[in-house]
Amino acid sequence: MNRLFLSRLWLDALTAGLLLLGFAYWWLGNAIHEAAGTAMFLLLIAHNVFNRRWWGGIPRTRREPRSLFNLGVTFALLSAVLALLVTSVLISNALSPFLPPWGGFTLRQIHSLAAYWVLVIVAIHLGLRWPMLIGVARNLFGIKTPNALRMLVLRAIALGVAVHGAWSCIVLGLGGKLSMQMTLDWWNFEESVAGFFVHCAAIAGLIMIITYYGLKLICRRLERRGDPLLGTASIAIAQRVDQHG
Repeated sequence: MNRLFLSRLWLDALTAGLLLLGFAYWWLGNAIHEAAGTAMFLLLIAHNVFNRRWWGGIPRTRREPRSLFNLGVTFALLSAVLALLVTSVLISNALSPFLPPWGGFTLRQIHSLAAYWVLVIVAIHLGLRWPMLIGVARNLFGIKTPNALRMLVLRAIALGVAVHGAWSCIVLGLGGKLSMQMTLDWWNFEESVAGFFVHCAAIAGLIMIITYYGLKLICRRLERRGDPLLGTASIAIAQRVDQHG
């Protein structure tokens, strides 16, 4: 497997890790929070530099549901990240000596709102690329043939993650955070730090699973109808992943 491609995956995983780290503001403190955010944005710039050909190919995007949905998700993610970036600059303590006093309560709310939407959209983004990630894992572990037991175990794990993710949405009050509702519920980092990150990761896992299996369900329905809109490539990917678990 191409080492450059693997290096890019590791950098993307680090970027996702820094995003999760940024949610633990009340545990990390402002300095580490801003350092982690700065590193995350730099890695995002690198990610887009590596994928500059994709941006150049947008005018040639196929007009089929999966490609159009992926395009919409990417632009939604871009919008959320830009909102996160702009608000982070405006409310930054490190930059406050050089900027007018714009960092009010509303901007901090918008910053938090954008951060949680970035988490959700990143999870959808990864869910769309789950077949590719499964292919990478299969190559790394030398898996060549289908295995019914392995597929059953992986699906049981996926079900467990989804159930935990649904519970985590309630525990962290995700619905209120995504609608910028006022709440006094804050995670107590003095009781558990790891628990917070587990809940965040479980929420991301739930959204990835819904995205992946939702897309596969659509593929199968369109295939049974003989609908050419989705494209045979998307259907083939879903079938291969289903066969190999």
